[in-house]
Amino acid sequence: MSNHMTAEAEARVQGVIDSFKQCEKKAIYTDVSRTELMVSMADGVKLRTIITRPSNDSAYPCILSRTCYPHDEDFYLELSNQYAMRGIAFVVQYCRGMGGSEGVWEPNVNERADGKSTADWLCSQKWVTCAGYWGSSYLALTGWIIADIVPQKMKTMYLTLYGTDRHVSAYQDGLFRHDVLTAWTMAAAGFPIDADYIESCLYLPHVEVDEGLWGHRLEWYRKWVTSTDSTDEYWQTGVWKDLKDVPSKIKIPISMSEGWYDHHLGSAIKTWDMLSDESRVGSEFVIGPWNHWFEAPLEDDDGKNYECNDILRAFEWFERILVKKESPKQRVSQYIVRGDYWVESKALNKSSKYAYFFLSDSKNGSGLVDAKSKIARGERRYTHNPENPIYSHGGETLLRSKEKAGSLLMPDANYRDDVISFVSDSLCEDLSVCGQIKVRLFVSSRAGDTAFAIKIIDENKDGKGYFVRSGITTLAYRGHSETRQTYTPDELVEIEIDTWDIGWLFKKGHKIRIDIQSSDFPQYNVHSNCAGVWSKQTKNVTAEQCVYFSESHPSRIELPLQQS
Repeated sequence: MSNHMTAEAEARVQGVIDSFKQCEKKAIYTDVSRTELMVSMADGVKLRTIITRPSNDSAYPCILSRTCYPHDEDFYLELSNQYAMRGIAFVVQYCRGMGGSEGVWEPNVNERADGKSTADWLCSQKWVTCAGYWGSSYLALTGWIIADIVPQKMKTMYLTLYGTDRHVSAYQDGLFRHDVLTAWTMAAAGFPIDADYIESCLYLPHVEVDEGLWGHRLEWYRKWVTSTDSTDEYWQTGVWKDLKDVPSKIKIPISMSEGWYDHHLGSAIKTWDMLSDESRVGSEFVIGPWNHWFEAPLEDDDGKNYECNDILRAFEWFERILVKKESPKQRVSQYIVRGDYWVESKALNKSSKYAYFFLSDSKNGSGLVDAKSKIARGERRYTHNPENPIYSHGGETLLRSKEKAGSLLMPDANYRDDVISFVSDSLCEDLSVCGQIKVRLFVSSRAGDTAFAIKIIDENKDGKGYFVRSGITTLAYRGHSETRQTYTPDELVEIEIDTWDIGWLFKKGHKIRIDIQSSDFPQYNVHSNCAGVWSKQTKNVTAEQCVYFSESHPSRIELPLQQS
């Protein structure tokens, strides 16, 4: 390894080497060649392109990957070496404005045109017999965005930790995912940003944080933070419209991998559901208990079956299709957390059977009762002060704050005055959940708009609670409206809070708990309790919130049962 590498870079390179030590196909070429070219795009801009292949004049299958991350070059080169030594060439290209490529860096907008030009160029080379595309995260975006327009030589793609509905990755019912997109912007703006991250997220009005704290105006970030509705022109035109439409037009098989604690999971699930029949019949979707780095953030878990060698899985996928000429079959594999087993099927779990738990009063305080029990009427009030937010602990859409993501040990019930908890009796039998948990609440607020957030928690026999899922909504987007609605203060309304899918085993003797609150920061922006676009608010106000439960107002949790 070269002396210039950081410890993190060395670890990634060593990870590639260690992964291929387990590969059934051993290296057959000891001598590989590396060539750098400046490949012209349709508009004449030239992009730095690195070709690694066996050192002879034969033709080979080839993998293409396009990246915006020059700090990962050592990783790409070692990955390329390992493929080339096993008879598969590998081409890495830097997006325009990055890593030695010409042009101006502007995230996302040039990737379809540049990717198309590059794929056409690659597949026209005589030394390429057939091709595949590899990418994770942004590198998966650069694959998805051309998946419907690739040349005939490109037979498949292996795309992980990304989805094609960008609005889903950016917003939940009008609330912005700071820890994903604000954090990413500060790291990949194209110029150094030294401002404090939390101060940046809390800046008012947030639309001006670029000039106010970062030193440069970023129009693309301003569009992100002001385009709250999925129907906004920003999401319905250009690259995001193209990306969203791609899955239904793909003809080649795709291997998708996701994690229950990856911030792209929700978008990836929508992508799978949108795949064309022609593509889906040969595609696979694997969802494990991983975060954005294929780590399993399961605190106090001794599971043995969730390790992921994604590097090796990718090679084996390409070997099957490009070298052995096999036709893969449709497959969905989902890991059940705290059960430590996998569920195999042809489709995502879409259970029509649910277990219901209702908010209720009890002699011991707030509880959850099953569908057979009578709901004891009651209400719970708390105050949401945006100046004192509840910080994210346990979550699924955290990127910068990765140490706070996953199934973590949670604070005790009612650990703050602005958190109200409801806990069930001990379960009489195992409860295996797979799919999207929903929470329906009857609420009111003194504010003109506000947020309600939930956390689902699994309490074991020792009284320790572990994060299962979170969710959030606003009164302006109640019912998952695509556009903002008005709300009259003190009006009692029903809201639905959806979580992203999860596979989970609630074991016999455990209890189910729900925490209800009004912030989950920085997983989402702090709601100011003012109506209107969140990023344009200039002040915060305090609001009193109320949650109601009775036979006529059945606030409840709906748990989708795993299909056998």
